[in-house]
Amino acid sequence: MYSKIPLSQTIVALCEAKGIKKIIISPGSRNAPLTIGFTEHPAMECFSIVDERCAAFFALGMAQQLKEPVAIVCTSGSALLNYYPAISEAYYSDIPLVVISADRPIERIDIGDGQTIRQKDVFENHILYSANLYSEIVLHELESQEEKVLQKQREAQKHNERIINVALNKAIENKGPVHINAPFYEPLYDKVDKPSVIPRNIPPEKIIYTFAEDLKDEMLELWNSSKRKLVLIGVSTPGNIREQWIDLLLKDPSVLILTETTSNVYHPRIINCIDQLIAPLKEEEFEVLQPEILLTLGGLIVSKKIKAFLRKYQPKAHWHIDEKKAFDTYFCLTEHVKMNPNAFFDVFLSRTKLLDSNYQKSWIAIREDRRIKHNTYIKSIPFSDFIAYSIILNKIPRTAMLQLSNSSTIRYTQLFSLKKGQTVFCNRGTSGIDGSTSTAIGAALINKTITTLITGDLSFFYDSNGLWNNYIPKNFKIIVINNNGGGIFRILPGKEDTPNFNRFFETTHSLTAEHLCKMYNFEYSVARDENELEKEVQKIYENNESPQLLEVFTPRKDNDKILIDYFKYFI
Repeated sequence: MYSKIPLSQTIVALCEAKGIKKIIISPGSRNAPLTIGFTEHPAMECFSIVDERCAAFFALGMAQQLKEPVAIVCTSGSALLNYYPAISEAYYSDIPLVVISADRPIERIDIGDGQTIRQKDVFENHILYSANLYSEIVLHELESQEEKVLQKQREAQKHNERIINVALNKAIENKGPVHINAPFYEPLYDKVDKPSVIPRNIPPEKIIYTFAEDLKDEMLELWNSSKRKLVLIGVSTPGNIREQWIDLLLKDPSVLILTETTSNVYHPRIINCIDQLIAPLKEEEFEVLQPEILLTLGGLIVSKKIKAFLRKYQPKAHWHIDEKKAFDTYFCLTEHVKMNPNAFFDVFLSRTKLLDSNYQKSWIAIREDRRIKHNTYIKSIPFSDFIAYSIILNKIPRTAMLQLSNSSTIRYTQLFSLKKGQTVFCNRGTSGIDGSTSTAIGAALINKTITTLITGDLSFFYDSNGLWNNYIPKNFKIIVINNNGGGIFRILPGKEDTPNFNRFFETTHSLTAEHLCKMYNFEYSVARDENELEKEVQKIYENNESPQLLEVFTPRKDNDKILIDYFKYFI
């Protein structure tokens, strides 16, 4: 069956033609033509999630793993605005989302009609493309329509086909969110057994970038004469940078590679705990570390310390390799090479020369010293956030997918070496605490492997509606580090234990996840000390027949001092 409305038929048909077959629908009336069209289509896999904010992040997690567009469908009005946090995350993380919103006809806007807002271009600052479609009046008796009415309908159909194609192709080609806004007249629920339109599919184009010879020669000349070359790798999907290129880069003594946890790059000679390395450095040591060339790969960087270092001790040249975009994070970007990193290294590294340099060797030696002190420090401190992360990250199976929430969770994780091959994801596009749980569940549904979400208490409670869906895999795990508030704020300079600080910054609370687990059928367990945590982490991986949640309670007023003292310990 099909919705009787040609506009709905057109959207569904073009989604199918472009391989977009996973559809997350939030309930409503104005989007009934779309709901009918997608749910009645045998090729579409539809999911129902009530909370639009959670639905959008759920779709984001699916698209993150699929690396292809997922569609979200909602009714008119404020429902659409709840998509915005996930849309902004998708925009900055290069994740393809297709936002399809139902709307009221244009003459109903701003006259006091219910569930009616200005939806045209509502996401214009964080969207690749906005397709604002024409509404259609579907008359029941074809013979009663005048020729000029039929002509208007044909024009509307052509316009809608064209810009729907543009929108869907943008999502596919440029890896990001697009918005299709579809106004519908009533009646909304009428069905037909044959489509009244067959829309034209305009296939997306594959853009292949080439490396200009003069630019290549210029970059090679500088590379082959520089004895301090720093490669910094940010957010990247597993396998995005082939191991052979990491191996080849590290054969050059003048190349040092720094990676973030979210890079999903592993090698025994990389430096993977950046803050651990550079936090204790003195000015003269920073000058020794200062690169002549900075080559960056991947997405956004978590470490504030590496940002501060590179902004102060700038390289002569900063090159970013990415097909889509380059951020001037360190205010010294000199070249954006629009190529896939593997394609770039394939044509570039074959013409590079190994240089005699102590750059890599000396900093690897410092890294080894830092690791020894790191292990010694852990043995000297009481149970705390720091100990909790040490135990948890050591116990998570190498084959499990790790999803991290923002704020303290990602920052603590960056201080530890993960198992080689561990896949790590975090919403670093906008770095918000919203949506981490919903994203992780969507990702787990696609990935199929055991998935562990590590999250702070505020992030978990903020997105607790993320548990309100029927698609949570049985092997899904959540570990909540509950320090009774936003503990990350306690490390800020000038913080004080005052009622205003506790209430408005740290936002202290006494909530637990126990009753949420009962409501959403999660098995619940608790750890309050080191021994309990060792046992309980082990236990949640022994049961993959139902979702598990482990809540770890840590001392609110001790965590900040232990973390601050950690960096002092290296001096």
